[in-house]
Amino acid sequence: MNARTRLAATTAVLAVSALALTACETGTTVNDKPKAHASVPANSGKKAAAKEEKKPDVAKVGDTIGVTGMEGGKLDVTVVKVVDNAKPGDEFTEPSAGKRFYGVQFQLVNAGKKAYSDSPSNGAQISDAQGQQFQATIADITAGPSMSSDVRLKPGAKALGWIVFEVPKGVKPSAVQFTMDSGFSDDTGEWKLN
Repeated sequence: MNARTRLAATTAVLAVSALALTACETGTTVNDKPKAHASVPANSGKKAAAKEEKKPDVAKVGDTIGVTGMEGGKLDVTVVKVVDNAKPGDEFTEPSAGKRFYGVQFQLVNAGKKAYSDSPSNGAQISDAQGQQFQATIADITAGPSMSSDVRLKPGAKALGWIVFEVPKGVKPSAVQFTMDSGFSDDTGEWKLN
């Protein structure tokens, strides 16, 4: 190999290394703070004001988190319900041996000014207290209709559906995350499950 070829090869390796290092520093944020609910009217009294002050510091089932996509899209995402040991929706679908279905019902509201189009289950995952993470699986459960794999929402429109995860029988999920753009956005919402 001559000096010119070695220099070109070294330059290429350095460029690829720089790109890899840049890719590792994404600036990703995980937001676990619920959105504020409607403000309390001035004449509603102390009881309503005290109730508003007790809003949890960390989002839980029933709370809404605003997330942003890569191209400025915005969603208000609510974890509506969860079902552990979810029953399969038909006689042909079963979890793998030693595993069970865990369902999370999401509501997505397009809070942006552009249309939203994605496969939401690609951006959802659950984790346990030890940090094990589990991706969504394709399955229907008896709890209700699955989230569409091709959601398209105009501004202000909403989608509601279940995303199913397959987890080992001994695992207790403790958090669920949702990220726009099939999981590639830098802004992730996180809800505590217990």
